[in-house]
Amino acid sequence: MLRFVLAAAAAFVLLAGLSATRMVNAQTAPAQAGRAEAVFAGGCFWCLEHDLEERDGVISAVSGYAGGRTANPTYQNYERGGHIEVVRVTYDPARVSYAQLVSYFFRHVDPTDAGGQFCDRGHAYTTAVFVANAEQRRIAEAEIARLSRHLRIATPVEDLGRFWPAEDYHQDYAEKNPVRYNLYRLNCGRDARVREVWRNVP
Repeated sequence: MLRFVLAAAAAFVLLAGLSATRMVNAQTAPAQAGRAEAVFAGGCFWCLEHDLEERDGVISAVSGYAGGRTANPTYQNYERGGHIEVVRVTYDPARVSYAQLVSYFFRHVDPTDAGGQFCDRGHAYTTAVFVANAEQRRIAEAEIARLSRHLRIATPVEDLGRFWPAEDYHQDYAEKNPVRYNLYRLNCGRDARVREVWRNVP
């Protein structure tokens, strides 16, 4: 009898464990499935982050640094390490494709400017599409080839090394500091220049 009870208890524990595993997998699968990432550089990451978050299908956008040669860059030293300001986007591919994101990104920057973006000058504020694989590179380069029929594109496609998140106070800056953000964006001339660049591009 004791042997039967022990065997039954063992079977119950095994089944419970399998059920728990299925439950965990069922709970975590939706969070992992249907997500992809893209990294773009478009001048001030406060502005690019805000613009990208407006796109349907984007789950989140995080400001950070990429493209440099140093580890753990900060806002005080990222430029000296060769990094530029970037935004990492997490998105739902069922709602927006990578190609659509690339096209959306270009329409919110001045891809003809090799020296920075708007009032922010220097390498740290230049544009780039950072790609994680060959398919992303193919899509980005195809979009650049298409746009090059209308504009002289200065935006490079770069292999993504490591993305370094920026400090907390940079994240969601537009929402945390709306007055300062809107004054900066207006005085920098970002929206006016974007309209001028894309006015006659189909």
